[in-house]
Amino acid sequence: MDFGFIISNAAGEIFSPTTAAYALAALGLAVHFGYSGLLNFGQAGFMAVGAYGFAISTLTFNVPFFVGLLIAVVLASIFALLLGIPTLRLRADYLAIVTIASAEIVRYIVTTNQLTSVTGSANGLAAFEGGFYDMNPFPAGDYFGMNNRDFFIRIVGWGLVVLCCTLVWLLMRSPWGRVLKGIREDENAVRSLGKNVYAYKMQALVIGGVLGALAGMIFTLPRGAVQPANYGTELTFFLYTCLLLGGLGTVLGPVIGAMIFWVVLSLTQGLLFGAIESGAITFLNTVQAGQLRFILVGVALMLLMIFRPQGVFGNKKELAFA
Repeated sequence: MDFGFIISNAAGEIFSPTTAAYALAALGLAVHFGYSGLLNFGQAGFMAVGAYGFAISTLTFNVPFFVGLLIAVVLASIFALLLGIPTLRLRADYLAIVTIASAEIVRYIVTTNQLTSVTGSANGLAAFEGGFYDMNPFPAGDYFGMNNRDFFIRIVGWGLVVLCCTLVWLLMRSPWGRVLKGIREDENAVRSLGKNVYAYKMQALVIGGVLGALAGMIFTLPRGAVQPANYGTELTFFLYTCLLLGGLGTVLGPVIGAMIFWVVLSLTQGLLFGAIESGAITFLNTVQAGQLRFILVGVALMLLMIFRPQGVFGNKKELAFA
């Protein structure tokens, strides 16, 4: 078993584009749940709307990259409005039910055979990333062991993470953010002060959804393909794992949580696969080992919630609303 190779692969996940996408999506959940108390179980749906909105607009209408980006953001905002209008005046559990169902509805719609010419059905869509890589300023060559395309998507992905974290940090330090945190703690008290709780919740739902849409784009660009199987319900729960690892009501927490999540996943997979290939483990095959790593991560998350429920960067005050 090559421990050096396993550790280097795990370390490489810290700044991978996928980790950046998870960080962005988990930051959106932090706006929803960590700061606003909105129980959104459909963040995977927002990611799918962003990814498919960008891919379809690029392939079908041949729009420039930034126009496709704008379309993805607008579609995510409309999706948030459609979810929020009937549910945000009701109890939080209604939003949870609606969002988890709507994410599945989006996934089933894009797999419909009648829409194959537009969405690609179960096979998804591919070859829509050309406009993005046309903007790559880095010439062909080696950049810290990466080619120019990999290096460019990492720069863009993590640059977007830094920008969005800064914006969320500024928002949560503003009077708007303080009202939002007040709604999380006791929305009736905020309503008694004359604030429009419904409007604030809707704004938070839209902002977190847009972050999810941007994450969906970053998630698909390195692959050059968008497939509905990648946006199942388990994706949202992975994002909640990242959020809980880092801390609910924090800005950096989701980012650190995403890094830890992917490093641990890569490390456990490398160790398990290496042990199977070396013969140290004979009662598992690689398929079973792939499932076992998620079990191990789940056990680690349960231990974290028992011994440090506020996460790595969170504090116990942020748990008062839970």
